[in-house]
Amino acid sequence: MCSDSGEELRPAVTMFSESEEALRESVETFAREIVAPKVAEMDREGVMDKDVIDACFAQGVMGIEAPEEYGGVGMGFTAACLAVEELAKVDPAVAVMVDIHNTLLITAFMRYGTPAQKTQYLTRLCTDTVSSFCLSEPGSGSDAFALKTKAELDEAKGEWVLNGGKCWISNAMEAGLFLVFANADFSKKHRGITAFIVERDNPGLHIGKKEDKLGIRASSTCEISFEDLRIPRDAVLGEVGGGYKLAISLLNEGRIGIGAQMVGLAQGAFDTTMPYLHQRKQFGTAIADFQGVQFQYARARMEIEAARVLVYNAARLKENNQPFLQEAAMAKLYASETAGHVASLCIDWLGGVGFTKAMPAEKFYRDSKIGTIYEGTSNIQLATIAKALQQHYK
Repeated sequence: MCSDSGEELRPAVTMFSESEEALRESVETFAREIVAPKVAEMDREGVMDKDVIDACFAQGVMGIEAPEEYGGVGMGFTAACLAVEELAKVDPAVAVMVDIHNTLLITAFMRYGTPAQKTQYLTRLCTDTVSSFCLSEPGSGSDAFALKTKAELDEAKGEWVLNGGKCWISNAMEAGLFLVFANADFSKKHRGITAFIVERDNPGLHIGKKEDKLGIRASSTCEISFEDLRIPRDAVLGEVGGGYKLAISLLNEGRIGIGAQMVGLAQGAFDTTMPYLHQRKQFGTAIADFQGVQFQYARARMEIEAARVLVYNAARLKENNQPFLQEAAMAKLYASETAGHVASLCIDWLGGVGFTKAMPAEKFYRDSKIGTIYEGTSNIQLATIAKALQQHYK
């Protein structure tokens, strides 16, 4: 399609293809009909309902980018972000399970797996096996590559032996497959870090304490330890010593997925609050009709849309193999701050009832806080943006 001047028209970043829109609509229905009835109980119990996990696989949202030959949907990164956003409108905890599985693990095996590894693992990841990304340790949070988990090669047996521990590991309770980062040569510092594939039933793998969290409570977050954990020599994803670059590349695009989660969270809080403002009256007037409140929800809606544009601009850049590091950091930073701000405003607009579990706003508010922490804190995003600016203006 061309403009009147004959130039090719470029679609807005929030305009989606027919297949992307169809996926978005199907996930919206799935979230409303299958996930929503379970949200309160899962949050209260702090457990991801197995029926919800199974339904996610049946719905196809656990393998959106994976090729159809492995049981995936065969769509793009933007489609994965759309699914995460729609799920987050209903439950950010389910959304982050799906996000991590898709944007980190599925992507990791697609990009770095050997043909044999893709055949062995991608089919499982698309059909019935939740996965987990094991990087953080007690002494390596934002400084992720100061990790101490050690990998030694037993040449005689042709096996890697892992010892150490991880913390803050999402999906740990549900996962059947773990991608574990350990250092195979500390003399090379971060260039010794390697990604290892570990099965849940490995006797050297121990799932520890499940954290009792403020928000996204249904999403499990656990400590994990490795005690003389033995895996085959070929259970390496990518190259030995290539784990640093692998993790960086995955986390850079994973930030866009978290941005999509936070946009969905903000929109979900907004959508479940606005009808109340039109129903509730004070001084004979609907709350939504007070100009002071109108200004607040108009600005909130603007902020949500601005966050959405940042997220999908970054997603399209990534999808088209264009530089996206700075845009991903901006999207994650702004979307997470918007989610917290909008969810807080929703409680204010609801008044006393917003402070109770009778309305979804308090859960959205609790869930929003993690957005400024995981997959790179807000200060890490700011540092990333600042570094890009320095390179540009020096």
